Amino acid sequence: MTTSSGTSFASDNQARDPNAAAHTPANPSPRTVPDKILYEQPLNERTRTFLRLEYLFQQAAHHLACQSEWDSRATLACVLEILEIFGNSNLKSEVLKELERHITSLKRHEQNPHVDHSQLSGLLDSISSHVESVRAINGQIANDLKASEFLVSIKQRSAIPGGTCDFDLPAFHYWLQQPAKERTRDLSQWLSHFNAIGQAIQMILSLTRDSSPMKLTLASGGVYQRTLDPNLPCQLVRIALPPGLPYFAELSGGRHRFTARFLQFSTDEKRAKQTDQDVEFELACCVI
Repeated sequence: MTTSSGTSFASDNQARDPNAAAHTPANPSPRTVPDKILYEQPLNERTRTFLRLEYLFQQAAHHLACQSEWDSRATLACVLEILEIFGNSNLKSEVLKELERHITSLKRHEQNPHVDHSQLSGLLDSISSHVESVRAINGQIANDLKASEFLVSIKQRSAIPGGTCDFDLPAFHYWLQQPAKERTRDLSQWLSHFNAIGQAIQMILSLTRDSSPMKLTLASGGVYQRTLDPNLPCQLVRIALPPGLPYFAELSGGRHRFTARFLQFSTDEKRAKQTDQDVEFELACCVI
């Protein structure tokens, strides 16, 4: 699970040595195999949008930490996609509603003697702090970026395959040739417009994921279906599989039910086929 640090970019990266990449080993250590492969399926539009933003924030943070022109391109592409999502919906209102819903839900436990009240109080204070930070945002989020002629020109050309080539955008080409420290400074400044709301979204997703423990479940014949209680709306379905299995989980669903199918992975041209074997997996239906 990603921590809120994945949504705050400005301070750490501005202090990086622009020459640090030159000292990176040519053959970095390979990534370790995860203990479990997680699959998540949002069951409403709000959670779907939050997950997409989390993905873009993580991608931006990864590339921002690197120094090459291609990493700067990738980071800026994330900035533009994030900006596009914020331009298509009133996310500030959506985030505030969700934070306030979590506060209301957690306050119901204040009279429960079996609850750790110190931990509960700290959690409520943290959520309230995010509410104040989001409310402090004046007007539309990242409104200044939407008016940037430089960013708008790149966004317009990004819709064309290969449209951000050097000869199409000479100003972009010039910016990419500037020292890594300057590019990182600019990118950090642009991303900082999303820090408050990005951290609030991460808090919401963390609370959602932590609301339900994983339980061992069996998919008979490679398929599992479950009917949901509409009075206890499920926000997110999570499935965990060991990495050694030759299957991946394909999830679909909505407010009333969801289905998980386990398909045999193949890179051939053939369409992935559902296994007829029973598959043991871990499942969490996140209701909060």
